[in-house]
This record gives sequence, structure tokens and C-alpha cells, in this order.
Amino acid sequence: MPSRSPDTPDAGSDLSAYAVLLRALNRELNRATLDFAHRQGLHTTDVHALAVIMDPSASAGGPVTPTQLREELGLTSGAITACLDRLQRSGHVSRVRDTTDRRVVHLVYNPDARALAREYFSPLARATESARDRFTPDQLGTIADFLRALNAELAAAHEGQT
Repeated sequence: MPSRSPDTPDAGSDLSAYAVLLRALNRELNRATLDFAHRQGLHTTDVHALAVIMDPSASAGGPVTPTQLREELGLTSGAITACLDRLQRSGHVSRVRDTTDRRVVHLVYNPDARALAREYFSPLARATESARDRFTPDQLGTIADFLRALNAELAAAHEGQT
């Protein structure tokens, strides 16, 4: 069971404590993302694009198209084209035409590049697993529910701003 020091605010009742914890998490994730991008000669946006392409939830379980990627990242068509050109040149992504409708292009995260990313981010995966091991299955369910709800609220707030 994780423990809190006596001077740590109770995040269960203190919104600012949540904000501090989320900013710290964001800094650590950004640090890993920026380092991976730098080592691969990519832009940070390229790494965000890879995450969308890798995550089947971004496209309801199917392959991601350039249009879906553009919408997910909130970029212009030109910016997505430049991003995909960099990812294709670097060997991370392939553009594959749909077999039934040749007008549709699917974005495929190349297996060798996926393995490279998996290796690079393995310390993050180990740290996540180590942190998960400190919680009961019920607690992990609550944490997952919180993260889903927070992501939904943040997405809704973002939609309300555009």
C-alpha cells in the first residue's frame, strides 16, 4: 500500500494536490517523450502521432487514417503531411492503401520501429508495473475509472474551447 508523508496534502480532498501530482506526472512523461524524439531525430509532435497510430482506441479499433490523425492532434493537413513524411523517412510509419477503397490510406506503425520504441520505453513500463504492484485490483480499477473520467472531462473541456 502506498504511503504519504505527513506533510503531503490529501489528494482525495484537495484539488490543488491533484494538480501538483498531475503536473509532476506530465513532466516525467514529457521528459521521456522529448528524449525519445531527440534520439530518433523526430519532433515531439511526431511522437504524439506515433502514440495515436499505436493506440487502437483513437480510431475505434481500426487502422488510423491521416484525417483521423489530423483531427486527434488538432493540426492542419499540411502539418500532418510533414509529420507523416518525417515518420515515413525515419522508418517508423508506412502509408498503406486500403484494399477495398484505394482512396483510403492507413497508417501502420512498422514492427521494427515499434520494437525500438518498446525497448526505449521499457523503463517507463517497468516503473508503471512497479507502481501498479502497490495497489489492490479494486484500487487499480478505481484509478483506471478516474483516469478515464479525467480524460473524458479534459476532452470535453477542449471541445468546448474550439
